[in-house]
Amino acid sequence: MMRVERLARNPFVRLLLLAMVALMTLPAHAERIRELASFSGVRDNVLVGYGLVVGLDNSGDQTTQAPFTGQSLSNMLSQLGITVPPGTNMQLRNVAAVMVTADLPPFSRPGQRLDVTVSSVGNARSLRGGTLLMTPLKGADGDTYAIAQGNLLIGGAGGQAGGSSIQINQQASGRIAGGAMVEREVPLDLGANGGVLELALNEADFGTAQRVVSAINAEFARPVAAARNGRVIALDGPQNANSRVNFMARVENVQVTPAEAPARVVLNSRTGSIVLNGNVRLRQAAVAHGNLSIVIDTDVGVSQPNPFGGGETVVVQDTEISVEQQPGTLKVVEGADLLEVVDALNSLGATPADLMSILEALKAAGSLRAELEII
Repeated sequence: MMRVERLARNPFVRLLLLAMVALMTLPAHAERIRELASFSGVRDNVLVGYGLVVGLDNSGDQTTQAPFTGQSLSNMLSQLGITVPPGTNMQLRNVAAVMVTADLPPFSRPGQRLDVTVSSVGNARSLRGGTLLMTPLKGADGDTYAIAQGNLLIGGAGGQAGGSSIQINQQASGRIAGGAMVEREVPLDLGANGGVLELALNEADFGTAQRVVSAINAEFARPVAAARNGRVIALDGPQNANSRVNFMARVENVQVTPAEAPARVVLNSRTGSIVLNGNVRLRQAAVAHGNLSIVIDTDVGVSQPNPFGGGETVVVQDTEISVEQQPGTLKVVEGADLLEVVDALNSLGATPADLMSILEALKAAGSLRAELEII
């Protein structure tokens, strides 16, 4: 008791306690609506195309194993007025077939430049030093929206000699900054439905939707927003294009405190990662954990016949199987906040892989008060 009183008199400890109390009483952080939602229709569109990269230093596709590369080259040459005799086996190692991808931002106009990513689809070892030939980039509707062409920038490097090789990063893909030119825009008419705009939340939540509606109506001092469901909010915007842009900019900058996310535990089965958010709670439960290991040991021996016995020497395998199980005692786990939950799970001494099974069992037993999401 005396030690606690001495600690309480320590000015540093008192300052630390005051800071902790202040942090606990701080209100939830407010965010701009542009961080929580986006206007319907204002989004990127993905583009994809198939093309050829030429000028490689003997690191392209082997046409015998990737016949589509030679076929694509023949088709391209025929369009340029060059006829390749049928049955010609072009053993080219400086050409590679590639897929070209890009994102078309909203409100893109013809003549704008886009960055593109070029990835090999054959067995090319490297695209370093290559040039992408004119490649149409199409959208989901099959129409061409951009044309890509240019020299590739490869971030990886490598070399080989005498049967040995070394490689740093990936060499079968690269980027072309500003390598595509927009040829067609995506039609987008905001407010075409009588000036009504739709604001879609990134995460559906009725509480957040209600707070967004209240904040927008308070900002404009009149009912301009109405929630349609837990994600979509309808806005009564102006008819004039310039006024509508000013209206949307004002809406995006409104400050809103989102509702707390539901308690959730995310399990990554591939990496063994476990992530818990701050709302996870753990009711009292008893857990027993022990490891079971099976050891198979094989000894190889040789059996030789007696002298002049006429037998043969044979190899004999002696296999022993043993089962070992570490003792596991029941431990009580309970936690009312995130720190207590982490301490309770750490007290089990289980590996992340074992914790995944334990968390699933706790969820089934009704002790874990959170959603389990396995990715």
